[in-house]
Amino acid sequence: MSDKRQRARVQGSWAKPLPKQPRAAAGAVSNVNSPASWSIGSEQKPFDFQQPTKNVRDAPAEQLIDCAGDYDISRGPSGVSRLRLTPGFLAQQEADWIFTKLLAELPWSQKTNYRQGDAYEEPRLTCWFGELPYTYARSTLAPNTQWSPLLLSLREKVQEACGAGCSSFNSLMCNLYRDCKDSIGWHSDDEASLGPAPTIASVSLGDTRVFSLRKQPPPEENGDYTYVERVRVPLSHGALLVMEGATQDDWQHQVAKEYHDRGPRINLTFRTMYPEPQGHRPGSKLRFTANPS
Repeated sequence: MSDKRQRARVQGSWAKPLPKQPRAAAGAVSNVNSPASWSIGSEQKPFDFQQPTKNVRDAPAEQLIDCAGDYDISRGPSGVSRLRLTPGFLAQQEADWIFTKLLAELPWSQKTNYRQGDAYEEPRLTCWFGELPYTYARSTLAPNTQWSPLLLSLREKVQEACGAGCSSFNSLMCNLYRDCKDSIGWHSDDEASLGPAPTIASVSLGDTRVFSLRKQPPPEENGDYTYVERVRVPLSHGALLVMEGATQDDWQHQVAKEYHDRGPRINLTFRTMYPEPQGHRPGSKLRFTANPS
């Protein structure tokens, strides 16, 4: 093989040459790289991007209550649900002294509750004062009439702050949250023994914890709390919170666990108890409907 033929073979000249492309006419614009349209066979179809649409349902923003005042958080067939917040109800020095006394002297114990037949220990300590027993979560706190002079004095002060409608507090539930792991889950204080539209006055002592509320969902939500209204109330040392009206009928509340260090907190909830209505199991729920007019 001659040198000329060998060089042509190495350079690929034996390959079949590509067909020549027709030269575009002057002024013509090619659509090969055009983002506005694609060619499919001989038919050219425009490409038009459509933003997908769907119905997005936003949950209501959580309401923060941290200033003194009366707050109507909802109005409905059951009536008005109202919170009354008084930060600093007890002066700092007085609150410090009461907290120390109650922490050391109250007969704190851990209550056993039942859920779907299974027993569990409440993640907090409690004690109960009242002439009547109090049943919730399928277990009962026995009557205890041994009110100390300090508790009697504090009850009188709370009743005076709440007004004439709260002059008959005959019971007291005491809760001790020992640290950030202690809590109470979502619930309403709507046992039949509390009567219709109960007023419950809560005094907080010790470290600040968040008291949360969520509205009961309407029947069409089938128990789904995703889109209900929510309220957040930080309760500080010496604060007084009063729940009244339809709050127990239309809302639930909780004190959730927290994920950073918290010191002990005592919560005192003053309430009025009545003998259980005939025909009702102790601790059963009793729903009342108030006349909104």
